[in-house]
Amino acid sequence: MSSVKETGKKKSSHGELILQFHAQEMLSDYVTAVTWSPDGKTLAVCSAAGEVMLATVGAVNKLSLQPLQSATGKSADCLSFSADSQFLAAGGQDGRVRIWRVNSGELIADLDNKRVWVDKLAWSPHCNHLAFSMGRCVQIWNADDNVVEVTLNFDSSSILDLAWHPIVQYLAVSGYQGVKVWSGDDWDEDPEFLSVPSATGAIAWSPQGQYLACGNMDNTLIVSEWGNLEPWVMQGFPGKVRELAWSDQTNSLGAPLLAASSSQGVSVWDRDADESVGWEGWALEVHENVVSAIAFQPNTFLLASASADGQVCLWYEAAQLLQVLEGAQGGFSCLAWHPDGQFLAAGGNGGELVVWS
Repeated sequence: MSSVKETGKKKSSHGELILQFHAQEMLSDYVTAVTWSPDGKTLAVCSAAGEVMLATVGAVNKLSLQPLQSATGKSADCLSFSADSQFLAAGGQDGRVRIWRVNSGELIADLDNKRVWVDKLAWSPHCNHLAFSMGRCVQIWNADDNVVEVTLNFDSSSILDLAWHPIVQYLAVSGYQGVKVWSGDDWDEDPEFLSVPSATGAIAWSPQGQYLACGNMDNTLIVSEWGNLEPWVMQGFPGKVRELAWSDQTNSLGAPLLAASSSQGVSVWDRDADESVGWEGWALEVHENVVSAIAFQPNTFLLASASADGQVCLWYEAAQLLQVLEGAQGGFSCLAWHPDGQFLAAGGNGGELVVWS
């Protein structure tokens, strides 16, 4: 490992920057979610105690926390910034969806959905529309007009995940027996349906929206090329596929890499030139407990994986172990890269919020 004298930043033998500890703060319980605002100015974090906080990352050892919501005794489980970084939404065990104006910390909406646990929500990348799970339904709330635009019925089960298409106004929603994709041009139109024999948990669109990945309860991974009726099915996972992550960089075929976690393992999938092969995969095996989160660093193929074993692993080219980060003795629960890749934030089972740079 050599150091670069001009900056003092350490680099690996591959020329990749090695991450170093930057700052840490503590929440009062298990960190359930971390996410950066799209403009990169703010980090949001929430906990199993119901805390919702904004964090500003300063110089080394500086992490300023601004509480938006103190502990309620009921967990806050999901966070999402609007595409313009103006709003932050949080949902959780109490069935409420709360929306704050980020620059002032003002609570601008408190949507109460009694007796329903809101554990999935996401802002549209195109406008200030917020989609959130509500039992067997998804509601879409319009922040500009402060109204619920539409309620979409999934029917067959509770909502397990939802994801907006990055380019066009589609919303994918997963649950029992597969995925439904509605078009925002006409919410009343019947959705497209991707059928799965079991149930689909995690879903993720590729950055350009060409592919939809589906992690399923029957230990399979499905990748559907949008507009192509025959999806690819990958099998042999040790358990259900829990987490999915796409790279924003592409291979020689113009396709991104796909990472998937199942139990203690992570697998990475690369689009093959041979149509009959479809996707070629390889395994990354270091973690000794369930992998809780995976994410590609923006603009690179560097993959981060966080686990309940207390390690965050960095994988060079999503293949070779480059670095192991620690700082949550009871294990890591979530992680998120800064939009330009200069910071990595992770939450711990003991309430740790750790940032590396």
